[in-house]
Amino acid sequence: MPDGLDAVIVGAGPNGLATAITLAREGRSVQVLERAAEIGGGSRSAELTLPGFVHDVCSSIHPFGRTSPFFLEADLERHGLRWVEPPAALAHPLDGGRAVIVTRDVDATAQTLGADRDAYRRLLGPLVRGFRSLLPDILAPFHIPLRPRRALSLAWFGLNALQPATWVGRRFRGEPARALLAGVAAHSVLRLDEPISSAAALALLASAHDDGWPFPAGGAAEIPRAMAAALLDLGGSIATERPVEALVDIPRSRLALFDTSPGTLERVAARRLPDGYRQGLRNVRYGPAVFKLDIALDGPIPWLHPDVALAGTVHLGGTFEEIQASEAAAANGEVHPRPYVLLAQHSLFDRSRAPAGKHTAWAYCHVPHASTADASEAILNQVERFAPGFRERVLAVHKTTPADLEASNPNDVGGDISGGRLDLRQLFTRPVARFDPYSTPDPRLFLCSSSTPPGGGVHGMCGWHAAHSALRRLDARRA
Repeated sequence: MPDGLDAVIVGAGPNGLATAITLAREGRSVQVLERAAEIGGGSRSAELTLPGFVHDVCSSIHPFGRTSPFFLEADLERHGLRWVEPPAALAHPLDGGRAVIVTRDVDATAQTLGADRDAYRRLLGPLVRGFRSLLPDILAPFHIPLRPRRALSLAWFGLNALQPATWVGRRFRGEPARALLAGVAAHSVLRLDEPISSAAALALLASAHDDGWPFPAGGAAEIPRAMAAALLDLGGSIATERPVEALVDIPRSRLALFDTSPGTLERVAARRLPDGYRQGLRNVRYGPAVFKLDIALDGPIPWLHPDVALAGTVHLGGTFEEIQASEAAAANGEVHPRPYVLLAQHSLFDRSRAPAGKHTAWAYCHVPHASTADASEAILNQVERFAPGFRERVLAVHKTTPADLEASNPNDVGGDISGGRLDLRQLFTRPVARFDPYSTPDPRLFLCSSSTPPGGGVHGMCGWHAAHSALRRLDARRA
């Protein structure tokens, strides 16, 4: 066991590994401790239905996987990671065999929106053109950029992002554009009439046009596999099946960083943290949960609109009003009978995911926090709604409840995969309001999970920012 390390990271999810890689790149000695037998947290893959069918356990499509500052810096392609980009990032079917297809081309996408084409160009065009320079500011804790142009760009984004999706939706008159906006805004897991529910819509649509919403060939587990290889090359180490129940379980080190839920940090470090901060960790508010189905299929999904098969991600929910009602139900403790469903169809573009001629589907909907309801039929019905004959191709189904998600990854408290609600109160002040949200009152302890800014998603930025916070502390001690 290494002794006298610069840092120990508790948890080998993407953020924990990003923390370790960032520290190791700066010459720091690091070790990662993972409670499970397998690294990856929410980025894992398994044969959940039938032999030969590879399904992603939680995260699946990665809109910022190639473009976040951490992933650009890590250059994981050198360690075998290969990204798959479908011809279209996103499809949103509508009743009557219609669909909106989002490609990298803003103008081509806008042309499919009829009378709303110019409004769509005005909203997305400027954002997409400056997206690469704006993204580091979006995926960061609250700050004001020093460069005036970047500050103005972030302010323009913020003024739109702070609005409820219901307000931004007024810019569009037709059903296709409004439905598209609602489907992407619902990634926020907020009610669409809540402030900042537009942030997800703007950032994710811009990402779709900029980088196409790619996913890793072979399964989500390929991301932590490549990250582990990068860390080992830098001299770091990883120990699996090493649960940390108290600080005495951590090897001697100058700092410890937790890729865990706030509750886990509060429990493990109880004696080192003041009561007020511990209360703040206990008071983190969690949002609706995920209920997920993994499906083995005898053939591709028979979409009514054939171009839906060009997209890696499909939003199933119908109109703006339907999606708004679905997300409101989940927030209000109800399971909607026609839920908004996020679906991924990897095997159309990555043949390693299923046996020859067979296919996979990954689909989930939002349900109330810690819900015990079974949403299987509701999800299957929504797919059948836009792809009649789909049920006849189903070979096997594996369901994952909110409780299953939390049992597999304790960071998904009550099935919330975002590390806490990403609403206006918890967007930048997560998990507790502090000038440096990654630090704690104990100068040797840090939090680096998705419960810190910028929140959920596989982008590594929570870990990247936490590592830079830790580096400042290490440098101060060395001075």
